[in-house]
Amino acid sequence: MGKIVSRSFLLLAFSVVLCCVVYVAALLILGQTLFPFEANGSMINGPDGKLVGSKLIAQPFTRDEYFQARPSAASYDASASASSSYSANNYTLRDRVARSIGPIVNYKSGPNAGKPVAPDVEAWFKKDVFQGNPHIVSQWADTHNSLAQAWVSADPTHATYIDEWAKAHQAVVTQFIKDNPATPQPKAADLAVEFFKNFSSEHPAKFPADVTHTGADNKTTTVIEPVDTGSDIQSVFFDMWRQDHPDDDMQDIPGDLVTASASGLDPHITLVNAEFQLDRVASKWADNLKRDNAGVREEIDAILKKSAFAPLAGGTDAYTGNKYSAFHDGMVMVGVTIPIVKDLTIQPVAMYTFPLSHDASRIVNGVSYNPNGALDQNFVYGLNLTYNF
Repeated sequence: MGKIVSRSFLLLAFSVVLCCVVYVAALLILGQTLFPFEANGSMINGPDGKLVGSKLIAQPFTRDEYFQARPSAASYDASASASSSYSANNYTLRDRVARSIGPIVNYKSGPNAGKPVAPDVEAWFKKDVFQGNPHIVSQWADTHNSLAQAWVSADPTHATYIDEWAKAHQAVVTQFIKDNPATPQPKAADLAVEFFKNFSSEHPAKFPADVTHTGADNKTTTVIEPVDTGSDIQSVFFDMWRQDHPDDDMQDIPGDLVTASASGLDPHITLVNAEFQLDRVASKWADNLKRDNAGVREEIDAILKKSAFAPLAGGTDAYTGNKYSAFHDGMVMVGVTIPIVKDLTIQPVAMYTFPLSHDASRIVNGVSYNPNGALDQNFVYGLNLTYNF
């Protein structure tokens, strides 16, 4: 019995030392020696030397001069990595997609080909009629209660605005409590639908939105005001406009522009997505730099094509603009198993990959993710450690 216990204890001690000390120390030393940039999180510094983020995690750029990342169900928070898991028939997904493309999509054909849809969405909104019925905002809130409540939760100032509205509309609040006895003390989110219905009747063809004003002292203040134009109208009501105009032909939208990645953190976008945003980005940089828009666009487009890549030269037109054949490269791998003790073995492994043609070599070099240059002759080696117990 004692012999079995002592052996078990030795096995436990060996496993702890091997897995918790030796293995971790080996990874730390190899990582900091051979791959210090990757081992420390692939962190990126700005021109001033200050840390701006990680190469592996997307950030929510919203200004026009920057390419915008894919949507994120985790709000780009690395500690909360998650996917949205919305099904195709979930209206929340449809709404998110509509809000993303409403301000930027263009007509594909017809007399307005190449022109943005957004001005027509605003013109339709000002008529305040959806599918033959008046009060678009009221219909929107009544049909999609969760979206109305999400508007309240999106910003603390929205909840405060509704609290002030409730004080001025006691009769509406009293009727709500009468109709909903389980909610005797309704909060701002509870009153969201009633608020929008009342707002729509008091402010026809208007929607409450954040408006920024600059004072004489150059200080800015943001208040909620009724509006009938702007990005809120173009995004929030694009889907309803689309339902009223189902036959209008609009340009195709890159899938990764409106869909989140599984992690919610993917920093990469396809070349098609980048090209879709290029006009907006180039125009803003041209304004900022006081330069010709065409010249700036050409320079940025050249940077995009030079930077485009697909892992190990895989991918399709969405990445590289070229067709890709899977019959592309070859690989040779060798290894030898070496016993150390009865249940412990090590296996040195070496792998060599190479292109099968000149075209394959050129494509690999052109889209290589290797910062040191070509990947047409890639040699990888490593060590497998196996312990049986």
